Amino acid sequence: MNKEKGLDTLKIIPLGGCEEVGRNMTVFEYGKDIVILDMGLQFPEENMPGINYVIPNTEYLKGKEGQIKGVVFSHGHMDHIGAAPILLEKLHHPTIIGRPFTLDMVKFRMEDYAKGSTKKVKCVYIKNIEETVKLGAFTLKFFPVDHAIMDAVGVILETPSGTVIHPGDWMMEHDPLGKNKITYAQLGKLPEPTILMLESLGSTNTKTPVTEKEMFDNLRKIIEEAPGRVIIATFSSQIERIKQIIEYATKNNKKVALDGFSIKMGMELAKNLGYVNPKPGTLISIDKANDYPDNKVIILVTGAQGEENAALSRIVNNDHRFIKIKKKDTVVFSSSVVPGNERSVQRLKDEIYRLSDNVIHSEIMNVHISGHSNREDIKKIIKEIKPTYFIPVYANHFFLKEAAKIAYEAGMSENKVVVPDNGSVISINKDNISIADKKVNTDYVFVDGSGIGDIGEIVLNDRKKLADNGIFVVVTVVDKKTGQVKGSPDIISRGFIYLRESKELLAQTRKKVVRIINEATGNGGAVNWVNVKNDIKSKVGQFLFSKTERRPIILVVLIEV
Repeated sequence: MNKEKGLDTLKIIPLGGCEEVGRNMTVFEYGKDIVILDMGLQFPEENMPGINYVIPNTEYLKGKEGQIKGVVFSHGHMDHIGAAPILLEKLHHPTIIGRPFTLDMVKFRMEDYAKGSTKKVKCVYIKNIEETVKLGAFTLKFFPVDHAIMDAVGVILETPSGTVIHPGDWMMEHDPLGKNKITYAQLGKLPEPTILMLESLGSTNTKTPVTEKEMFDNLRKIIEEAPGRVIIATFSSQIERIKQIIEYATKNNKKVALDGFSIKMGMELAKNLGYVNPKPGTLISIDKANDYPDNKVIILVTGAQGEENAALSRIVNNDHRFIKIKKKDTVVFSSSVVPGNERSVQRLKDEIYRLSDNVIHSEIMNVHISGHSNREDIKKIIKEIKPTYFIPVYANHFFLKEAAKIAYEAGMSENKVVVPDNGSVISINKDNISIADKKVNTDYVFVDGSGIGDIGEIVLNDRKKLADNGIFVVVTVVDKKTGQVKGSPDIISRGFIYLRESKELLAQTRKKVVRIINEATGNGGAVNWVNVKNDIKSKVGQFLFSKTERRPIILVVLIEV
């Protein structure tokens, strides 16, 4: 083995996913070889007005693009593939590796972002999970996992300094439908030292998990007993669940209509791969849903999170061309609430309860299973694999700390567990694991419209200030010869005060502006107009705050005539 400094060490660097839910991307570096796992996006938080989404910061990889041996995708959810169209281009289109459904999802997103972009990237389709891929110093292998999307896989990265075991997002299905129960004991036989990197969202969940069989038995019972149509809102990535519903409908002489761009796109990808083969006549277009008796129709839609333009919202708002909710319809939320969407989902439920007498969701019946583990299953997988080292990932910091506690309960010592932040540089060799004091830059990269990274904290702070306190514009005409104010300043207010009801405040503001300008220009000497504008901003700002306790953004426009 090459013992030059750094060349016998495996470095693991999370660029996202260790301080939030989403933005998942991890760099693995051995010598001069780099492998990347996932390129996910993060949906904007409440303090990010106008931002479409956030992507990982790849500053660390600048100048190292040629060292990237491959980008591996664990599965096709947006928090794992959503940034790929942007970052693959930025990193000079390295080879991408994954299962067929996952790579087809990535390619679809790439073409949607930039037509023809898939022609620039080499794809390695893993059609057999037993396949092995050599990536420089890395040997890439795979193992099956349970998760809420087709073709999800766990990843093994073998290096001379250690073996990484990373299930991506995962759960343990205790009563699967049509497949064998997955165990992980075989992963304990991999070359040591082994490093288990475990998604930790379930580290605070102590509830007994809903099984796939229980969930689908409930859905089947709902459909059988429904007095009219059944409208099921679910995640577009739940192709396996959609497939099960279609198969049930075929056996029971019912029709299934899909509505929502992403759910139809996912179904087409699955059909093209042969993963779903609906019997002719079972699937109907949404415009034909009214051609059949109500109790023979199942409608599967997107929009369970209350998204404004999704199919379910359009139906509820009476904006849908073909579907209107009837009192006898049964509406099922076969989905969980994504953190941050609580209010929009509750508003949507309220509206649906007004329209239908039959609304069912997970709070009253188990009609959805999570794609994530619980506390007991985290302990179980640690005990099955018996890793040398444990690194909890893919969640907020408190989840990672709770997962670390579970590892201690499972018998691991504290010096074998590392809780990372985004940007942590973790080094592993045959003898030990360590974490560097200095972190890699993982500052947010915001995507806003067509702009990538051109929105920073200063712009966001201005947006927050505008949202909180509005804008106050003062336009003043100044005599070019005398420097004195001509007429009365014009004032424009948006989101601060209603002008018609604030006449006294506006009059006092105008007098203050006139006085500031006339005093500055009254001695007949040269005038520094920049200083005058700043003086107006400062004094008008103080005055407005004293009267309203609000601090609007103040713009000053001086026009010389």
